Amino acid sequence: MRTRLTIAAAAAAAGLSLLAACSSTASPGASMPDTAMSGHGSSSSSMPGMSMPNQSATGAMPGMSMPSGEGLSATVNGYTLSTMHATPMSGMNMPVTFTITKDGKPVTKFDAEQTKLMHFYVIRSDLSGFQHLHPTMASDGTWTVTPAEVSAGTYRVYVQFLPHADAKAGALVLSRPFTVTGTLAPTSRAPAPLGRGAVDGYDVTVTGTPKAGTETPLTITISKAGASVTDLQPYLKTYAHVTAIHAGDLAFAHLHPQGSLSGAHGGPTLTVNAELPAAGTYRMFVQFQTDGVLHTAALTISAS
Repeated sequence: MRTRLTIAAAAAAAGLSLLAACSSTASPGASMPDTAMSGHGSSSSSMPGMSMPNQSATGAMPGMSMPSGEGLSATVNGYTLSTMHATPMSGMNMPVTFTITKDGKPVTKFDAEQTKLMHFYVIRSDLSGFQHLHPTMASDGTWTVTPAEVSAGTYRVYVQFLPHADAKAGALVLSRPFTVTGTLAPTSRAPAPLGRGAVDGYDVTVTGTPKAGTETPLTITISKAGASVTDLQPYLKTYAHVTAIHAGDLAFAHLHPQGSLSGAHGGPTLTVNAELPAAGTYRMFVQFQTDGVLHTAALTISAS
């Protein structure tokens, strides 16, 4: 079944089509751009049509324990990320609605994980345009979120949540791929994995040697103008929220921080536990907050 909607972008209208198919097409591999989005992130271009296949694969991720899956399935433990729909609107943004179902029925009871009932991620297949948002839910279980504009290309959307009925089993990560049609903008390749990134005047480095399938501590250090940053503010019950996406298949890993909050100011060094699902190159997105502003730094790392 195909549902075609229309979105007005600037002075031009662009068609938005959402597909609900039974195909199983994996997202393509990725080249590595050397850029990241500040805050929740966005990528710049006009909004062409978008298609959303009804794909399913394998993988899951527990909540505050270390991740154990790849986040590449639309259904895990009976929970399904339903086919998503977009709401027509003026402007460049793309309102999206979706539901989490179990046994065909919408799920309406969730427990908070890192202070939020639902985490929503968007990533382009070249690992640019990273967005991390927090949808709101209506009483019928319909979630709504408005990502920033997205450029033409292939993407994957992930949702991370803790269902109340099965909270003891941990949080889940479900995802679906989609394609935004139009003229592709050129991207640049990042250098060989260096574990270094910069955003808004901050320098972020990651040290450690992750091994696929093995819990590995990684150390994150944040500085600015050569000076250690010690005014990191709590964000989602941590001083740094860290996500890693595998360049080969867009497998998802949420890296959990060690220790606990010790006040209103943290840094400059933080340690996260990494258990990456496969060997290869990853793009790591480190989100941290200072002076009420959320920053997102992107770094390239490699797991053996």
